[in-house]
Amino acid sequence: MIPVTTEKRPLVMGILNVTPDSFSDGGEWFDRGQAITKGHEMIAEGADIVDVGGESTRPRATPVPTDEELRRVIPVIEALSPHVRVSIDTTKEAVARASVEAGATLINDVSASLWPAAADCGVGWVAMHRQGTPADMQDHPHYDDVVAEVTAFLAERAEAATDAGISEVWIDPGIGFGKTGRHNLELLAAMDDLVAVGYQVLMGTSRKSFLGVLAASADGTPAPVDQRLPGSLATATWAMAKGAGMVRVHDVAASVQAATLVGPPVPR
Repeated sequence: MIPVTTEKRPLVMGILNVTPDSFSDGGEWFDRGQAITKGHEMIAEGADIVDVGGESTRPRATPVPTDEELRRVIPVIEALSPHVRVSIDTTKEAVARASVEAGATLINDVSASLWPAAADCGVGWVAMHRQGTPADMQDHPHYDDVVAEVTAFLAERAEAATDAGISEVWIDPGIGFGKTGRHNLELLAAMDDLVAVGYQVLMGTSRKSFLGVLAASADGTPAPVDQRLPGSLATATWAMAKGAGMVRVHDVAASVQAATLVGPPVPR
């Protein structure tokens, strides 16, 4: 297995959505050949991991049948895994297991429920916090204390995974998944609390809608997706400087530069 961390910088996970409906790049890499080409571009740009996903988890996304999700992701994983570490972004156990057989060595789990499969397969696991489902998660997100609730949830799931025998466990606060813009900023400000949980932290803010709101034009119009790179880099750099061991991004080359400037991850 490729090492979890590097001595030089935090890891950069490139996002490869093999979907027609993801919020940022939906449809761009839906064609299998284009997806594989994009994956190789990310490798050339310095991606440590390529995260392949066949089902969008954006708000209001339509669920994808298991066989269709498999059709989308397995050939891409098979093509890329000899050249780079590959993670599978899924909430389905069958897809996770098939992806590991195809070459994936990390399960990126938005549902934070697949640690038994990861343990059985002998691969790493990312536990992400999400309030609700894509169908309703942005309707009325509410927390009494978002930092305390998210960190407690992630600590419980990470401990369960460790007890199951998983040696590589990552925690992800789930920026934008059942959170308001204020919730997202509070979680970013509380990176010390997330790092103190004791597991490697993965942060994914790339191109998300709260960044568009923060960079709105004078008339209040949010910045479109293709104009959110400054906010994406700023929040990723903040997270890495505060101890995140990996960032999940669309813009690999720029993020690798930022990670290199930040330097070695904070010791845990």
